[in-house]
Amino acid sequence: MPDPAADWRSDPAPAWERPLIGEHPIPGYRYTARDFFEREFAHVWAKTWLLLGRESELPQPGDWQMEEVGPESILMVRQSDLSIKAFYNVCQHRGNRLVLEEQGRVRRFVCKYHGWAYLPDGKLDFAQDAEDFPQGNPCDSVRLKEIQCATFAGFIWVNMDPEAGSLQSYLGPIWDDWSMYPLGDMQRYLAYTVHVPCNWKVIQDNFNESYHLRSVHPGTNFTIEEGYRETQFDMCAEAHSRMIMHAGYPARSLEGEQLNKPLTDLMLEWDLQPEDFRGREREIRPALQQQKRKLGPARGYTHYEDLRDEQLTDYYHYTIFPNFAVSITADGFHFLRSRPHPTDPEQCIFDNWFYAAEPAGDSSPVMTPAGMKPRGEPVPHEILQYGEKSIGMGMDQDLSITTGQQLGFRSRGYEGVYLSGQEARVRRYHEVIDEYLQGVRPHGRLNTRPSTVKAIQDPS
Repeated sequence: MPDPAADWRSDPAPAWERPLIGEHPIPGYRYTARDFFEREFAHVWAKTWLLLGRESELPQPGDWQMEEVGPESILMVRQSDLSIKAFYNVCQHRGNRLVLEEQGRVRRFVCKYHGWAYLPDGKLDFAQDAEDFPQGNPCDSVRLKEIQCATFAGFIWVNMDPEAGSLQSYLGPIWDDWSMYPLGDMQRYLAYTVHVPCNWKVIQDNFNESYHLRSVHPGTNFTIEEGYRETQFDMCAEAHSRMIMHAGYPARSLEGEQLNKPLTDLMLEWDLQPEDFRGREREIRPALQQQKRKLGPARGYTHYEDLRDEQLTDYYHYTIFPNFAVSITADGFHFLRSRPHPTDPEQCIFDNWFYAAEPAGDSSPVMTPAGMKPRGEPVPHEILQYGEKSIGMGMDQDLSITTGQQLGFRSRGYEGVYLSGQEARVRRYHEVIDEYLQGVRPHGRLNTRPSTVKAIQDPS
């Protein structure tokens, strides 16, 4: 057991290096112009590491998952040696997609058009009338086109750039941060995918700032300190960001008022009586940390030993360039991913998923952002159109703003952003997009200096 006097877990997370940020304009055409949209796919999406599949969903050789990213469709396949390979989901004969479903298990991928069959390792195993090809038997030379693939935190990541560096170097400090949590062992309890009428960056911009919390999510202050002065904002040269928000007590704006759910439920879960903290609300957060540290291991939360005190209560919110955001707590993580529409810059696909820790012997329901779910029961993956049904109050609130914002970006009256200091991650995010568009990235790591890349000008 570590010496409490020298226990690193009582220290807050060290700040990341902070790249200096210029005054990058963010005009509306970046969200509406087809030319800009197509350049983004060629220079950003095709050059970055993308979080796509889940390792646990491919337990056996021949198991596969398919994910779509803009116009591309990617196959991830478990191999006989239990490694995972990724391929473009396209037959090399005449371009037919091999699979249209989300996942399955095969001995061979058989194209429905002419029957060409590929082994899980991508090798062409059968072509009818093979002797009729002037170039020679296609089975001797044809393979599915493979793309770079790596696994981390229980997820499958791909990169369409054959010259891409390693996933670990791409993630930078996130690699060490996430390695503290048992993310690969957590189970999914929420799986909504929504087709949303806005550009994919509108959603990512939203997750790159917390300035909107008071107006869009007024209930968060019951259990989270929403004020920017007490929030840690971090950015790294690898283009990702982190925000650490204190939680486990009400915001200072509510001090002296009656405690509310879900904070009171959380306190009772860890054997704390809300009435004992009347008038001393700031003591609830450290008390919860102490209780989790004391009671957690016996309840199956053995990974608490590997976390800082603040990680037992606080929200660690990450945005990973270009399209993934996640809020991680000691007990689960909220998976938030946007992907571009195949052809329309004013549409996107948004994934709202939630994964929870699975402590041994715990059969209690799981609290998700869309309500309680029975523990241990698989959840269906629901694919929806925006507004078809609620996907949880918080995400309903966010999407109600992003769709209206997309309409505003079309207006001649919109002259570009006017950002606060706490929205600096939004500006940095767009600087990085232009660094990719102008070829500064991905090859070579930028230093922590002000960006010298100029904003991409309106193509019109």
